[in-house]
Amino acid sequence: MAHIQSSTRIPALWTVAYGRRRSLPVRLLARTLLRVRAFARELALADHVPYGGY
Repeated sequence: MAHIQSSTRIPALWTVAYGRRRSLPVRLLARTLLRVRAFARELALADHVPYGGY
C-alpha cells in the first residue's frame, strides 16, 4: 500500500463540492464553503508573510 502524503489528500468537502452524487444546491454550498475557508486561511496567513497580503 502506497503512502499518501497529506498535501495530496482531497478533503471531504471537495468530494461533496465536485462529486456528481450530490444535488446542485448542496454542491454549490460546499463550493462556497471552500471559498470561505480559503479566504479565511489567506487572511490568517497575511500577518505571517513578509510581503504583506491583505
